[in-house]
Amino acid sequence: MISADNLPEILEKARQVAGSVAFVSRLREPYRVLVSTMLSARTKDEITSRVTGRLFVEVKSFRDMDAMDLEALEELIKPINFYRTKARNLKGMARKILSKHKGKVPETIDELVELPGVGRKTANLVFSVAFGKPGICVDTHVHRISNRWGLVRTGSPLETEMALRRIAPRELWQPLNDYLVPFGKEVCTPIGPRCSACPLDDLCPKNGVKSPR
Repeated sequence: MISADNLPEILEKARQVAGSVAFVSRLREPYRVLVSTMLSARTKDEITSRVTGRLFVEVKSFRDMDAMDLEALEELIKPINFYRTKARNLKGMARKILSKHKGKVPETIDELVELPGVGRKTANLVFSVAFGKPGICVDTHVHRISNRWGLVRTGSPLETEMALRRIAPRELWQPLNDYLVPFGKEVCTPIGPRCSACPLDDLCPKNGVKSPR
């Protein structure tokens, strides 16, 4: 059985089988964490890492971002999925941070979600990674696996976030995302999860699983 009581051991097993944490979680500087997180949505880590490495050479601050021509920014981040939408959001985000927050990344989730292109998932990740504060970044993987394991019974990522906040120890809030995202990509996939290769196979109730491998 998987529960909040044995969650530390469960997450450690997920980490061992799935590998390293997400690229963004290895960053620290607020500007880079926010920009990288916005670019990383629906994009592979290796592409995000390559693009942000190039981007941060030319665009070192929110002021640089605001001043840059939109078409030039689009070209700079072009390998990123939805690069045109993300370029517009980056410029809108930079303008708002400069005008409302004196050029500094806001340190509350409520303020972060007011920025263009920033939802609760991004806000929680910036909140925890950049500022070391307790946040739970719930994406589709964390939402799916938490329900599949029976930790929660929820219908949306927001409901999952709130439920996990109630039951999970604070020191596990960031690891929930760090470990479950690669675990969800490599093992506990949306369709045909690799249950036969999972060290949690005998503990997992497999809620909603129809065709395990």
